[in-house]
Amino acid sequence: MSTQPQTEQPRLCILMNPGSGKQGGRSGMDDHVRAFAEERPHVTLREPAEGESLGDVAREVVAGGYDIVVAAGGDGTIGAVASALLQAGGETRLGILPMGTFNFFARSLGIPMDIDEALQVLVTGEAMPMSIGEVNGVPFLNNASLGIYPAILERREKVYRRWGRSRLAAYWSVLLTLAGFRRARTLRVSVDGVERRRRTPLVFVANSAYQLQEYDLDGASYIREGHFAVFLAPDVGRLGLMKFAVLLLGRSVRKHRDIEVLHGRKIEISGPGSRLVARDGEREKMTPPFRFVRHEDALRVIAPARPETEA
Repeated sequence: MSTQPQTEQPRLCILMNPGSGKQGGRSGMDDHVRAFAEERPHVTLREPAEGESLGDVAREVVAGGYDIVVAAGGDGTIGAVASALLQAGGETRLGILPMGTFNFFARSLGIPMDIDEALQVLVTGEAMPMSIGEVNGVPFLNNASLGIYPAILERREKVYRRWGRSRLAAYWSVLLTLAGFRRARTLRVSVDGVERRRRTPLVFVANSAYQLQEYDLDGASYIREGHFAVFLAPDVGRLGLMKFAVLLLGRSVRKHRDIEVLHGRKIEISGPGSRLVARDGEREKMTPPFRFVRHEDALRVIAPARPETEA
């Protein structure tokens, strides 16, 4: 009597960030992930303990020899795991369980927002190459920015702590930050060797075509061609920036009139003093010049299998 050979299951480790996402309904999502791991001997669940750095835990997990490391959280969680994978090299694949507030990266890959459907993608999906950006040696997935946006993120965390995580709270933090805005700064912006001097409150470097399409912004075609899309907000003062925010939320921003859009493969931005840089919803202090480079097909990400007609 012959026996069918058993296909060995890839070893998965799910890194679940308890600090991600909306407060309402999050506990139910966590329970589904825990049940998924408990039912499968080849799946390990890792949750950072209080006081543990997400980046340190991500590097520990990646060093564990797993076939797939799954980031369960928002874009910041995915970025931490992606950074650890990029540093380690090797063949480890990245899986994603979207449990954040916006989940731009997951949605760009067609990963379902329903947690059970997203878990199923880890079983039935296929690995596809993804390109990532880097600023001063630190990777990012969707975008990185200088100027007022890092201040918005700082205010957003305060709003979240008081009112909980939601899109409404995120939008409210934008208006609060703009209301307290003081002044723009003069920066030197070099795109593929062509330098410009601009007085601007915001430089936004985009690496996600999907995110730009979500806000009806130009630049998605540049990213598909392997470039960054670089947005320079005009120096229009506090009221002008509030108007710009309203236009952005209303999908009414016009290229060149409301914002300057550049594109290129290598970006360098310099100006006086160190400052906060925002990356995929996280922020940290860096020293100029800020050098942006793009790594083509640097990661393999588990995404829904494509129909045969698209393969």
